[in-house]
Amino acid sequence: MAKSDAFYIRATVAAGSANYAQSEIDLGSFVNLGVKSSTLLRIHSVQVAICDATSAETFPSAGANYGIGWQLTTESQTDLVYMSDKSVVASGLMAGFAANTSEDGTAAADYSTGNASDQFNLNPSDFQKGYLIGVDSLFLGTESTIVLATGDYRVDIILECTLESATQASATALALSQQ
Repeated sequence: MAKSDAFYIRATVAAGSANYAQSEIDLGSFVNLGVKSSTLLRIHSVQVAICDATSAETFPSAGANYGIGWQLTTESQTDLVYMSDKSVVASGLMAGFAANTSEDGTAAADYSTGNASDQFNLNPSDFQKGYLIGVDSLFLGTESTIVLATGDYRVDIILECTLESATQASATALALSQQ
């Protein structure tokens, strides 16, 4: 099998507190590791949105500084892991800042000038040659540093993918990059 045309895999994980939440992305219909031939998934780009669970246009708020981390891994996790973990395919962090608006800078501020940023852990947009996957499932996980004032939030992900036959070169690349 030559490379396929690009297709998209979409997934969501919802969370509501400072606990780790994870959802499984089943790749069983795409990845096939056989004795005579194998089909692998290549992820070319990763797009992520973090928003309030009730509105796609609202970022979560806590009334205090917070962070929401997410990760896409080849193994199930119970907490966010560092990017040096070989199971990590992609990860990111949105930091929310609650800026004081009172003139004296007291904690009585209403936080109306707060903002969110992903500049501390840049969310990936694309891989130059793609990220090769040879497992039956990926895991999308998330965790916030505190319970959010706005309640539940969600992390949505879109993966741009192609399928390809495994070769000796791709099998070597796969073995070196993960698991």
